[in-house]
Amino acid sequence: MNTNFIKFSLIFLFSIGINTIANSQDVMRKRPAGWENLVYGGRFQDRFLPLPDHGQLSSDTWGAQQVLPRHVENGIEDNEYSYWGGNIIKDNGKFQMFVCRWREDEPKGHLAWPKAEVVRAVADNPVGPYRVAQVIGHGHNPELHHLSDGGYFLYVNNFGAHDYYYSDHIDGPWIKKEFKFDARQRPITDHMANNTFTKRPDGSMLMVGRGGDIWISKTGESTYKMVSNGSVYPPYEGKYEDPVVWRTNVQYHLIVNDWLGRIAYYMRSKDGIKWVLDDGEAYMPGIAKQSNGKVEDWYKFERIKVLQDKYGRAYQANFAVCDTIKKQDRGSDNHSSKNISIPLTVGKLITIIGDQKIDDKTKEIKLLIKAENGFNPQTDINIKSLRFGAPQVIDYGGGCTVTKKERLGNDLLLTFKAKGNGFNTDNFAGKLLGSDKDGKLLYAFCRLPWVNYKEPYLSAKYPEISLIENSIKLDIDIENFGLVTSANAKILIEYQQDNQWKELTRSNLSKLKPFESKRVSMWGKKVEDRGKAIKVRVNIISQSETIEILQGKVVIR
Repeated sequence: MNTNFIKFSLIFLFSIGINTIANSQDVMRKRPAGWENLVYGGRFQDRFLPLPDHGQLSSDTWGAQQVLPRHVENGIEDNEYSYWGGNIIKDNGKFQMFVCRWREDEPKGHLAWPKAEVVRAVADNPVGPYRVAQVIGHGHNPELHHLSDGGYFLYVNNFGAHDYYYSDHIDGPWIKKEFKFDARQRPITDHMANNTFTKRPDGSMLMVGRGGDIWISKTGESTYKMVSNGSVYPPYEGKYEDPVVWRTNVQYHLIVNDWLGRIAYYMRSKDGIKWVLDDGEAYMPGIAKQSNGKVEDWYKFERIKVLQDKYGRAYQANFAVCDTIKKQDRGSDNHSSKNISIPLTVGKLITIIGDQKIDDKTKEIKLLIKAENGFNPQTDINIKSLRFGAPQVIDYGGGCTVTKKERLGNDLLLTFKAKGNGFNTDNFAGKLLGSDKDGKLLYAFCRLPWVNYKEPYLSAKYPEISLIENSIKLDIDIENFGLVTSANAKILIEYQQDNQWKELTRSNLSKLKPFESKRVSMWGKKVEDRGKAIKVRVNIISQSETIEILQGKVVIR
């Protein structure tokens, strides 16, 4: 059994047990069967590195004993304010953190968070210390993004209002605006708060809602339209919130937290719309370890955000942390909250050589590992430790092994025996896993050359159905939310009768450019009287692939 899994599980179980007895706020989540067989590097949690020795360790500060001593210059904290949430970008040669705060001496303590204000804090390095440079305005759990037009939008949770701040410059001035959302007749899984965003390759913006719904805006400020037909979150019991989404040069990434179970999950996607779950914990209490091995045992790790490099790779995670249960953090006491910086192991840059699909007939796989500043693949890798293949196989210790290595300039070209690669039709990325010469984690993802990463995505609303004599007319709106123009497609509308789906009507759909929409009129036989509801299923089929299935009840007018 993986010793790293046991170690973190014991920390988790110990802290869960004590706090559950004392406060009855946490529950014990049973881990899915098989997770105990994950190898080191199979979990996102394995990527967390020790806290930097940044400034002096100090016990002369607020906090329960389990978080003392600590580096108070990590992230942002002081005795005057409680800090929460927020993300970091590098701009104007500085690291800019957008975080919220409220006064620590508020009588309600942590529960005074509705009074939070958003501030911009600045540091010379990614870890901190961050110093407040600007007060922006009222709001909670901010997230900043650079728009394609050069401006910035700062999303905030404003307690029911769909607010954001906009500025042409990182240092303001900031203008409050309001988002517009169009659920497109789909039910919203949870209330519209604590949303997270990432920019797509075409400059449009993808949003993951608190409940796991997927939304897309053409500009980031234009209306966000829901494209999912339900939550994309893991199929496990949980009180989910705190999603964070980001995109790299390979794929999209998503982490969501079960705050009641104090366990987070990690997911990946080719397009940001359809997601797969990677096994193992993304994070849980116990991940903040000092270089001497001491754990800063923060009670809560929430509102994760990531700091990205030019390839989109996450190299630092930031959390809102508190040292006790929130309702026990009262004004002018010894408890509070802060934003903490934890470095991450960064994935390497790898590329599969050739464009042939890997299948059971493939004999060998060639993989190029790129040299980078501070990393020499020709000298720094423990070649025997490497495995390459489908992530679901690699994470459990399987995959292909190296048979040959060659220098290619400063890079390294490896040949793997293809047996055991594990790739199937659901895979869109390959994973490399192993260690460097010092035994430290080494991993990487790459695109699969036979997979199309720029696809159309046709999405429908429910049809408007009108009864005209003995026929019904169906008017349906279709929009392309993909990155390229769609091919000719078919629309098949079915209705349910006697628990069976029967064809109602079908029609051809012409090509649609990205973000182009079209209303299609269709005719079918009468199946029910005016004013009655029928259960319909809308199928959009393109090149023999069903792109979307939308199912629900529609009233005949």
